[in-house]
Amino acid sequence: MNIIADMRNFVLRDENGNEHGVFTGKQPRQAAMKAANRGEGTKSEPEIIRLRERGTKKVHVFKAWKQIVKAPENRPNWMPEEISKPFVKKEKIERIE
Repeated sequence: MNIIADMRNFVLRDENGNEHGVFTGKQPRQAAMKAANRGEGTKSEPEIIRLRERGTKKVHVFKAWKQIVKAPENRPNWMPEEISKPFVKKEKIERIE
């Protein structure tokens, strides 16, 4: 089984349909988590993330935010004591005409 072949590419879209930034993952949620970790959304004001899978006309829409949480007890030495943890909630799938 080729692990790299399982990866899919998702392009970040803004409200105007401009595409910028590629996030990879086996599932749309995994790519959305990566995008959420770079975003500015909070739990009270989540950010809307639109990811289009390359080669398709499907756009996965997520509400996303991140929170600062305490790092796990078994963290490696290089990891800070507090880390940002992404959260995503799938809203819908849109189709591009």
